[in-house]
Amino acid sequence: MDMLKKALEFEQAGTSFKTTNERIVASRQAKELILGLNEIYKENKDPELMEVMKRLTLIKQKIEKRLKGRPTE
Repeated sequence: MDMLKKALEFEQAGTSFKTTNERIVASRQAKELILGLNEIYKENKDPELMEVMKRLTLIKQKIEKRLKGRPTE
């Protein structure tokens, strides 16, 4: 359950990633945590793990949306 502890710490750390580099690192870290939790979820089918993965996915999507920026017309 070390992965779950890391995921909860990442979630509680806040999402004020100022620079592009911080956003990239945070996005990769979120992806790593989600995939790690998914492996544990495959064995346990614990609904709590699924909820944590959903919350991390939302954080990751927000970070990636900010990384992509606004489309130019």
